[in-house]
Amino acid sequence: MQPVDFTTLMALCHSLEADWVPARCETVVQIDTTTLALGLRTLDQRGWLTISWHPQAARLHLGEAPPKGQDTFTFSQQLKHQINQMALVAIAPVAPWERAIDLQFGPRPGDPPQWHLYVEIMGKYSNVILANAQNQIVTAAHQVSDQQSRVRPIQTGDPYRLPPAIMNTLPSLQESQADWQERVTLVPTTLKKMLMQSYGGLSSSLVRSLLAAVHLSPDQPAQTLTQVDWDRLFEAWQRWLVCLDKGEFFPGWVEGGYTVLDWQGVAPAADVHTLLHGYYSHELNLQQFERLRNQIQQKLKGVLDKLRQKARTFEQRLDQSAQADQYRQRADLLMAYSYQWQPGLTQMTVEDFATGDPVAIAIDPDKTAIQQAQRYYKQHQKLKRAKDAVAPLLAEVQAELTYLEQVEAALTQTPTYEEPADLEALVDIRHELIQQGYMASPDYRPSDRKTSPSNLSGFRQEHTPDGLPVLVGRNNRQNDLLISTVATDYDLWFHTQEIPGSHVLLRLEAGQVASDRDLAYVADLAAYFSRARQADQVPVVYTQPRHVYKPKGARPGMVIYKHETVIWGQPRRIEPQQATHPKSDLVNPGS
Repeated sequence: MQPVDFTTLMALCHSLEADWVPARCETVVQIDTTTLALGLRTLDQRGWLTISWHPQAARLHLGEAPPKGQDTFTFSQQLKHQINQMALVAIAPVAPWERAIDLQFGPRPGDPPQWHLYVEIMGKYSNVILANAQNQIVTAAHQVSDQQSRVRPIQTGDPYRLPPAIMNTLPSLQESQADWQERVTLVPTTLKKMLMQSYGGLSSSLVRSLLAAVHLSPDQPAQTLTQVDWDRLFEAWQRWLVCLDKGEFFPGWVEGGYTVLDWQGVAPAADVHTLLHGYYSHELNLQQFERLRNQIQQKLKGVLDKLRQKARTFEQRLDQSAQADQYRQRADLLMAYSYQWQPGLTQMTVEDFATGDPVAIAIDPDKTAIQQAQRYYKQHQKLKRAKDAVAPLLAEVQAELTYLEQVEAALTQTPTYEEPADLEALVDIRHELIQQGYMASPDYRPSDRKTSPSNLSGFRQEHTPDGLPVLVGRNNRQNDLLISTVATDYDLWFHTQEIPGSHVLLRLEAGQVASDRDLAYVADLAAYFSRARQADQVPVVYTQPRHVYKPKGARPGMVIYKHETVIWGQPRRIEPQQATHPKSDLVNPGS
């Protein structure tokens, strides 16, 4: 993940100073353990300033309003108590070339600052610190004790001290090319290492973009450069310093990340805030998606393996119970032919009542035929009782397996992160598993997200060959919503027959009739978004939504239906279309 470097931070400061100073801080909300949102208001606009000290995504930019919910974080409550309704009167770097800025708050615009909110964007050492007018620390996102750092402890009541000074030479516009080139080539190695070792204030992404702008490789040895190459590289170096000096920035997307400089091949962004909000939202969503998917996948695998083992055990016991009638038959034969028994017999061969065939029955030599028959009667009763007890247990396990295989099918339909709806689908699955008792989470809060018939952004949306809209559920929550909230009496509901998969809804207007090719296409979709995706043909049922019911007490996504029509779906006809299907535009067109 690309970190916010000094150049990007200066672009942010320049933008905020131009448009958001002065501004009133109306509220402070802590979104999570590493992210704050400050509600700012000027004379003509309102916005939310995102401040994060995330170890991989520390940043500062304008973003979206935080989600509604109770803020129980102590840090935000302390900030709210001190700077709420105060005016943001100035924004300034704490020192030259430092990735730390000072947000200054006073009672009114033009007043001297009474509070300093220091935002330090320094990777895993990032922090947000509130100090008073005397520069005494009042609170901090991270308290750093003397034992943790002898160089720079950060504790309430201590004076705020600047981060350790940069020891390397700092870049300068006044430096001549000869001096610059001599410094860079002092210890010949690769281009990237030479630049990073020679000067402070540089980041890996900045150096890579500098070299890419002049068509040089970061791993290129110094001795392979001609003087023309050095001239072009110094020119790009000067362009970067001029942008910093004049405060002129050009935010845009580059391959694998972003830049705020006007290099060749940059795809422009609306502004630096849109750029950073888009990039870090996408990267953090991707990171959370991978973590959440692995977590759910491992949990499902563990539970399903145990349930399948339990089902096999119950099935074996039922198979044994099937022998109960054989024990009763042997007992009946022994009772009927008991007069043929003689002491010391280990086997009696008698004639079967129904077929007349000879039947050999084992006898314990210490028991009479009647005693052996009584033993067989007892074994018959024992196996019969076991069958009556095991059958409902097996049915319960099989019902649980069916439900969890439905959840597993939903998970496999979203193998990679493409858009925010993919992450939302996984969050819904996690919440569902927590509610059903399969996963534990101390920080879980029930979701109150609602879906109206007009808000269909979470569902997969497709269109039939004739242009009719189709909705595909991504998880059990959405599957239930399709029937309970979204479907109308004119729609058609599709699902693979007795195979876990997504619920699919073909939207129709009053009096509208779907063509055979539209029905075939939706059947193909239902087959594709199911566990039978790799099959050639899959049975799919469809019916009107009013004939689809959710039994009382049924688990999420489980329904029964009637008046269905069976149609064969061919998922392989959908597969090539999904491979080339245009996804929703990503926030980072350069990635």
